[in-house]
Amino acid sequence: MFREMRLKEDNQLPAAQAIEMLKKAPYGVMALDGDDNYPYTVPVNFVYDDNKIYFHGAVEGHKVDAVKRNEKVSFCVVTQADIIPEAYNCLYLSTVAFGKIRFAADDAEKKKAFELIIDKYSKGFEAGGHEYMKASWDEVLVFVIELEHITGKKGTP
Repeated sequence: MFREMRLKEDNQLPAAQAIEMLKKAPYGVMALDGDDNYPYTVPVNFVYDDNKIYFHGAVEGHKVDAVKRNEKVSFCVVTQADIIPEAYNCLYLSTVAFGKIRFAADDAEKKKAFELIIDKYSKGFEAGGHEYMKASWDEVLVFVIELEHITGKKGTP
């Protein structure tokens, strides 16, 4: 179903390293089926947990419409990008994931996602994060990407 990576002997990273990048990356870029058959990419703050990616967003807009139209998405993080101008090269580390996106199934899953996001992005400010969660509860959706395929890749010298 998913393509094999070209040059995987030189470039493919172990699955554990690809997942570690998903855990640590400060943001990712998600690709969705946008309007009029144009791809729609959007950077999001996110958290990875148990083969799922969680992030939050507005209850209406381009992302919501795209998710309702097509559940299939791609998600990418780049955790290193060192340009080597004299070698016409870039030494990079990246992860690309594919999966199906949905809205949080219930309040328990929504709360879990918020807790994970607060833990990742707001260490030391958890109390304020919980207040934000309560105040914005009805104005925010939690998106969940259930991952089906993950690859990690590195640029080589």
